Amino acid sequence: MPDKKKEIKKWGPDDFELEMTSVWSFPNRGNWATHDAKWRGNWSPYIPRNILLRYSKEGDWVLDQFAGGGTTLVEAKLLNRNIIGMDVNPTALKRCREKVKFKHEGADGIVKVSKCDARNLKPIPDESIDLICTHPPYANIIHYSEGQDIPQDLSNFKVNDFLEQMKSVASESYRVLKFGKFCAILMGDTRQKGHVIPLSFKTMRVFEDAGFKLKEIIMKEQHNCRATGYWKTNSIKYNFLLLAHEYLFIFEKEKK
Repeated sequence: MPDKKKEIKKWGPDDFELEMTSVWSFPNRGNWATHDAKWRGNWSPYIPRNILLRYSKEGDWVLDQFAGGGTTLVEAKLLNRNIIGMDVNPTALKRCREKVKFKHEGADGIVKVSKCDARNLKPIPDESIDLICTHPPYANIIHYSEGQDIPQDLSNFKVNDFLEQMKSVASESYRVLKFGKFCAILMGDTRQKGHVIPLSFKTMRVFEDAGFKLKEIIMKEQHNCRATGYWKTNSIKYNFLLLAHEYLFIFEKEKK
């Protein structure tokens, strides 16, 4: 049968340099290969590219258990990392399969996409993953399965319930990761009734309680948020600052 994979012409950014500080900012979110911003809340491909290059090597097995828009999967394939992309949302999985359906000379990473709950990574053996690189939902800020009956979708859980469910996510992440390897999680904060809820640091504590050691805290500046115009109008009126940051936590599963 003919190869229906799309040939991509541009496999990476022209201006890419590995980040060297704990503050990251990408005003141009990146649109090389098959990347786009059509999946709401997906992270800039500059983020997984930095993580993959710094914390893994070619041929390693990477896990993204909140595959969402497929950004991490595309970057892993381009950088010759093998990746397992999982999600509970069939719409996300369909998009992921479409996004990685390209060919490019030198892009030889294996991509496996499957439906799975991040709280129970049963198909993945203990200590078999070289790097976890993922971007979970921020509690119920964006409802990714709106209109669908997907009770496992963590974007349907309010903050306290979300954090309770993340305990299983952290435990399973620790189980499948090899000793001496890293787990990268991007998480943002939220605001309720005029007060900030530090969801990011609460999530950080959950992963520490699961056994991970914190290696890095990276502050990532947000750009072009969909609600910025609305909240900017009300920031002065109701006296609050716009949340324009996220935190990227790099955890290590220390060697025995």
